[in-house]
Amino acid sequence: MRYQGREVDIEGRVRLVMESALTARDRVGVQDFVLLENYNSEAAFIENLRRRFGENLIYTYIGSVLVSVNPYKELEIYSKQQMERYRGVSFYEISPHIYALSDNTYRAMRTERKDQCILISGESGAGKTEASKKILLYYAVTCPTNDQMPALGERLLQSNPVLEAFGNAKTFRNDNSSRFGKYMDVQFDFRGAPVGGHILNYLLEKSRVIHQNHGERNFHIFYQLLDGGEDDLLTTLGLERNPQSYQYLVKGNCPRLSSVSDKNNWKVVMKALSVIGFTEEEVQQLLNIIASVLHLGNTQFGEGEEGETYITTETKITNLTKLLGVDGSALGEALTHKKLTAKGEEMITPLSFEQAVSARDALAKAVYGRTFTWLVEKINQSLALKEEIYHSGKGCSVIGLLDIYGFEVLQHNSFEQFCINYCNEKLQQLFIELTLRSEQEEYETEGIAWETVQYFDNKIICDLIEEKHKGIISILDEECLRPGEACDVSFLEKLEDTLGGHPHFVTHKLANGKTRRVMSREEFRLLHYAGEVNYNVNGFLDKNNDLLNRNLKEVMCQSDNQILSHCFRKEEAIDQKRPEMAATQFKNSLTKLMEILMSKEPSYVRCIKPNDAKQPGRFDEVLVRHQVKYLGLMENLRVRRAGFAYRRRFEAFLQRYKPLCPETWPNWHGRLSDGVSTLVNHLGYKAEEYKLGRSKIFIRFPKTLFNTEDALEARKPDIALTLQTSWRGYRERAKYQRIRRAVIVIQSGWRGMKARRRAKRRRQAAELIRRLIKGFIYRHEEFCPENEYFHDHVRYSFLKNLRKNLSKSVLDKSWPTPPPSLIEASDHLRKLHMRNMVAKYCHRVQPEWKKQMMQKVVASEIFKDEKDSYPQGVGRLFLDSRLEREQMNLKVVQTLGSDKVQYGVTVVKYDRRGFKPRPRQLLLTNTFAVLVDRTKIKQRIDYAALRGISVSSLSDGMFVLHMPNEDNKQKGDVVLHCHHVIEVVTKLSMMASKVNYVNISPGSIRFVVARGKEGFIDFVRGSELKVAKGKRGHLLVTAPQINTA
Repeated sequence: MRYQGREVDIEGRVRLVMESALTARDRVGVQDFVLLENYNSEAAFIENLRRRFGENLIYTYIGSVLVSVNPYKELEIYSKQQMERYRGVSFYEISPHIYALSDNTYRAMRTERKDQCILISGESGAGKTEASKKILLYYAVTCPTNDQMPALGERLLQSNPVLEAFGNAKTFRNDNSSRFGKYMDVQFDFRGAPVGGHILNYLLEKSRVIHQNHGERNFHIFYQLLDGGEDDLLTTLGLERNPQSYQYLVKGNCPRLSSVSDKNNWKVVMKALSVIGFTEEEVQQLLNIIASVLHLGNTQFGEGEEGETYITTETKITNLTKLLGVDGSALGEALTHKKLTAKGEEMITPLSFEQAVSARDALAKAVYGRTFTWLVEKINQSLALKEEIYHSGKGCSVIGLLDIYGFEVLQHNSFEQFCINYCNEKLQQLFIELTLRSEQEEYETEGIAWETVQYFDNKIICDLIEEKHKGIISILDEECLRPGEACDVSFLEKLEDTLGGHPHFVTHKLANGKTRRVMSREEFRLLHYAGEVNYNVNGFLDKNNDLLNRNLKEVMCQSDNQILSHCFRKEEAIDQKRPEMAATQFKNSLTKLMEILMSKEPSYVRCIKPNDAKQPGRFDEVLVRHQVKYLGLMENLRVRRAGFAYRRRFEAFLQRYKPLCPETWPNWHGRLSDGVSTLVNHLGYKAEEYKLGRSKIFIRFPKTLFNTEDALEARKPDIALTLQTSWRGYRERAKYQRIRRAVIVIQSGWRGMKARRRAKRRRQAAELIRRLIKGFIYRHEEFCPENEYFHDHVRYSFLKNLRKNLSKSVLDKSWPTPPPSLIEASDHLRKLHMRNMVAKYCHRVQPEWKKQMMQKVVASEIFKDEKDSYPQGVGRLFLDSRLEREQMNLKVVQTLGSDKVQYGVTVVKYDRRGFKPRPRQLLLTNTFAVLVDRTKIKQRIDYAALRGISVSSLSDGMFVLHMPNEDNKQKGDVVLHCHHVIEVVTKLSMMASKVNYVNISPGSIRFVVARGKEGFIDFVRGSELKVAKGKRGHLLVTAPQINTA
């Protein structure tokens, strides 16, 4: 939550506005240099920087300009939480930060609908590239998203490692120094979401390709390729891993960096190329070009007896032919010969040894430089908007990022430093002009009189460099085009003749005796806004010419490599017009850049390196003072402090300092300007100390603000006590009111709920009674809506009653009487219940009882209602055997062998002739039965041969086993008597599977005595059991009468 002049984080702690740090100014300095009391003192400026640097406060403002000191270590101030902290916050509301400037620029673009730009400057190693990365990351994380945003944001971020690999190098001052200037436009749609990007590059240091100073390296990509490339790739490119094997990489004598992993960076670059949209073929062609530059550096020449030059390393030409996709013989010819055109005729002349080396180096620089330009164009295609609105500007706003080399003063300064410092002069001119204009516009907007500001106008230096016909660049171009033997010394003489009286130009010849002692005869000195710089003219003409022999251009135009064919147009080889010189090209591109920047609202980041050793915590005052000077920070501060040191909007000023005046505390209800006027009058401000504008207060002296801030600090304990007392009272009252309101709400809600419940129950009861009465009236009618509920109630009552009165035993046949509508359902339920009880009963029966029950069931099927003795016989337990093991003869058991006796019983056998009774044992096995007389088996009865079993319907124990009589060997049917006839016949019929062959005869049983001869058994009722031979030779059996009562 943010409220005007303060920010409250999620934990409830209050971070006071920027002015709150003024109370700690003795320890951490001021957060805005405008508030320095002695603003004209360079020592006070640097001391303020040192204090803040010692507290890891690397950012400080000069008004709207952000000064950044490289900490050379990771600080925990770039998290996503920090981004959210600065998002949407007023620029001066909280402590200085790169995110504050980024957010302020973004909000200005959104609200004013005007393009913005951020100018980042500083010397190599000051942190310019890191600052631009932080700005891009802030926009990628905090801006609204759209369909393109994830991919575009990733491509924007991934363009950095690619450009760093191809455009950055290790220098004496910086391990990752940008050796080119970069201006990037980030395009936003009407909602503020990034939708595209565009990059412009300036003055790539191509000379680094062929030469590096001691302790420096070539561009990173060469070392990354050698260290990180796969073995197969290096073999294809004809390379080996040792950088010392290549002439273009050994001059700096620094093949490895302790702070950088070339192998890891190689992986990052390859991934970035894929994300940006490079195809595999394009990547391979790009690597072919990089490898060809290394092979070019190893191409050596020899000199013949007649002075002709020839190539001594033919293998390198073979590799170059393959990698560049050109004709090998034509390339060798072009490296050792030059094509001239005179009076329409072409002549080919051999090159000297030095000229051949220069031609080789020129080709290497041209190939690398143009490839870098193609690389930037390719990245631009990836970042470009799909719609054509970038150039038209419709519906699209832009924030530009200028990451460009800072002012350079080296021990030996050459053409590159001249161009770099010229660029900084132009930027300083633009900076002063825009800063003054911004100040003047603010004063005019607020209705405050503008006071003329005295400052150094560096237009005189810019004119010295760029003026037509008389400027240094014009003289340099003229000397390069002059017929005859032009050289660097003649260029210096021409400068002396033309610019000899200029106050900012000095040479050895024009200088006084003291200056001559520190200047070489080959140097000239320019008095820049940031100080004096000596430039050595050696190499100026060659670097400005930057020419490539026409026959080398013709060879490159024929390349099969698509990148090179794009970089070297065929029209270029045919065109006889001389291209613009390097300095003029740079001047023109710089002019266009100034036009771009002038069309936008600028913001500034000034980067400072605290020491040359890249050590955290070390602050080199001499080095810092030098940078403060050439960055023009003191000049900027003087411009900013020419009028008023401090300005704030009325509402912010009143919100912060209203506790100091009883009339404004705790709230001011009138106009804001009147409130501020009342407050400053109470504080005793003098008329010369402040001015009131239309919406802001302007305070001239920092001391006035410091006194006000100190008074607020002294007042804070009383304010805190008042606030605490008021807050506690308010909190308790609010708590009581909340509890009281909650109790009332709960009580009323509970009472209402109870009343609604009672009313609902009454309605339901009345409705229920009506439905029951109506249903009872219509109960005999067909099923209809009137009796539906009644019938449902009757069914429900029956089922509920049935549930309580279900029978508990299988033998209990009781069942409640169902209503008419549930008769059928009741029958089904009764059967289901019975089945369920039977199933439960069966599950509880033990195996031996289950066997008993099965035998009883079979007995019931055979004898029930058929034989008089059934009730008595079935009521007894059926034993497993009626004979003990000791009663069976051992010899008989052994004779049976594996056929074990399953059942044994004592029987009486009646002979077929004479019916003489003979005691026997009937033994049943699984497959047959035997009749045993003591120790001898008298007869075997196979179950398969058994034709049937006959018994009478009376209570006697007689039964006949019918045997087949077709064979004379058969003895006929077997007539037996047993006291357990029901048990014996049941077991025998089950073992023999002859249950259906049991015949129950009511009067007599006919049986076979022998083949062709039958016998009869007659049965009569009597008082006791008698078996005797009757009339006609029949066997007469008298069965006793069984009392069933």
